[in-house]
Amino acid sequence: MTLHTLNASPASAVFADCLRLLAPGDALLLLGDGVYAALAGSPARQALDAGPARVYVLQPDAAAAGVLGHIGGAELVDMDGFVALSEHFARQLAWY
Repeated sequence: MTLHTLNASPASAVFADCLRLLAPGDALLLLGDGVYAALAGSPARQALDAGPARVYVLQPDAAAAGVLGHIGGAELVDMDGFVALSEHFARQLAWY
């Protein structure tokens, strides 16, 4: 089980690479430009919904991007939640 942190736009090749490596039991935390992938109804959100990992969004980054009210199907976490996820998963893979 791995915690993936994605700080890349859903339009980038990094987004597709990350999705390809997600496995059952993994978690994906969207931060920075990655929060745009959680927009309800977007193709990126549909791709995340079809994937095997549980999806989280860093709330301060979603708020800063102005998309907080448009996040669908992902759990919002604050910095304490980010730390808790990091403690829960023995492995972490950062995507930029």
